[in-house]
Amino acid sequence: MTTLTTGVGSSVRDLSAIVKAYDIRGVVGEQLDEAVVRDIGAAFADLVGGTEVVVGHDMRDSSPALAAAFGDGVTSRGVDVVSIGLASTDMLYFASGRLHCPGAMFTASHNPACYNGIKLCRAGAAPVGQDSGLDAIREAVERGVAPGPGGGGVTERDMLDDYAGFLRSLVDVTGIRPLRMVVDAGNGMAGHTVPAVFEGLPVDLVPLFFELDGTFPNHEANPLDPANLVDLQQAVRDRGADIGLAFDGDADRCFVVDERGEPVTPSAIAALVATRALAAEPGGTVIYNLITSRAVPEIVAEAGGKPVRTRVGHSFIKQTMAETGAIFGGEHSAHYYFRDFWWADSGMLASLHVLAALGSQQQPCSELMARYRRYAASGEINSTVGDQQGRMDAVRSHFAARDGARVDELDGLTVELPGACWFNLRPSNTESLLRLNVEGRSHADVDGLRDEVLALVRHQPPGEQER
Repeated sequence: MTTLTTGVGSSVRDLSAIVKAYDIRGVVGEQLDEAVVRDIGAAFADLVGGTEVVVGHDMRDSSPALAAAFGDGVTSRGVDVVSIGLASTDMLYFASGRLHCPGAMFTASHNPACYNGIKLCRAGAAPVGQDSGLDAIREAVERGVAPGPGGGGVTERDMLDDYAGFLRSLVDVTGIRPLRMVVDAGNGMAGHTVPAVFEGLPVDLVPLFFELDGTFPNHEANPLDPANLVDLQQAVRDRGADIGLAFDGDADRCFVVDERGEPVTPSAIAALVATRALAAEPGGTVIYNLITSRAVPEIVAEAGGKPVRTRVGHSFIKQTMAETGAIFGGEHSAHYYFRDFWWADSGMLASLHVLAALGSQQQPCSELMARYRRYAASGEINSTVGDQQGRMDAVRSHFAARDGARVDELDGLTVELPGACWFNLRPSNTESLLRLNVEGRSHADVDGLRDEVLALVRHQPPGEQER
């Protein structure tokens, strides 16, 4: 690994392996340490300017020290730090919006305990991605960060109650029927924020794994993996709960299971929240990414809204929301974005909308959510390939010749076929993977199209694909 020497004498690694599309993330001690983070803090302060930067961190063992080192870099530029301590990522966005200053959140979300990272934003929770500042920070650190004038100070500020109160001001759940709710925090930051947000509401809260523990002793804090929902599903059934919620490590994504313990797709949650947003503001614009279920734009249009399609990735969602003045945006990955939350994402705010919808009527969660499910889906299927472009070209050529097929390349390759079947095939930004999502009227349609695409991607005959 390449090392450089900065003007302040610290060892700085080549950051190309840890600067991702939307954040900085790597193995602590090997790719990310206090010296590197201190220089990143200084470069970030130079990039965003201003007089203050707000800094929060998750429950990982390495997070407090890394956050403090980042603060040292910021204060070395004469910029003050507002430290909010333990926080979820959406709580950091709240602080950035409320204080109108840039922010840094130390977390590696759902990654294993040996990882950590930094999510950065400008004032008002505006995203910082590779094209909007991360590459500039990487280049500055690798060139070497010169000593700064110093003079910045650090103040500590507890914003948990303000955050919880603000979320409750956006969604009125005080009049709902009493609900029993199981929440699996996965030993992540939801264990810190959920009690504050739901305090005083007519909810019988059953906590699972609320102890903050960055070693994740019970299961990974990654609800996208069905294996990590098993405990929640069992607890919902055992306790006769009305609903279950699962959060990832930094608690910015929320996943729902119904009263039967069955997972609810994030697309259905997006459609539900969109209809609520449109009821409050008829005719509004709603953003959805191109691998979200087609039910979302259909339901948005039926509710009188304007659906707008965008690429996968939060920077694209946020940018399009700002450009269009959208009231809400949803992604297949359970990121939900709100105009009234500085166009930032908050799984906690989405969960309040779901509780408000469930508690304002008498149907169980499964029947309520059935209104927003129209299609069968494959889920995301990853294939390791050596020649991403070659396989993409083969799939494109194969389907472009089919009668009635519509092909677009907004993000990877999307093919729509007669009969409401479609698929998207996208290359990973960081690995030699192609990611496939398929949707159709029936599971049989989805399975057939999935196998046809994977046969081209993996050079395997249809019927021999990995499920």
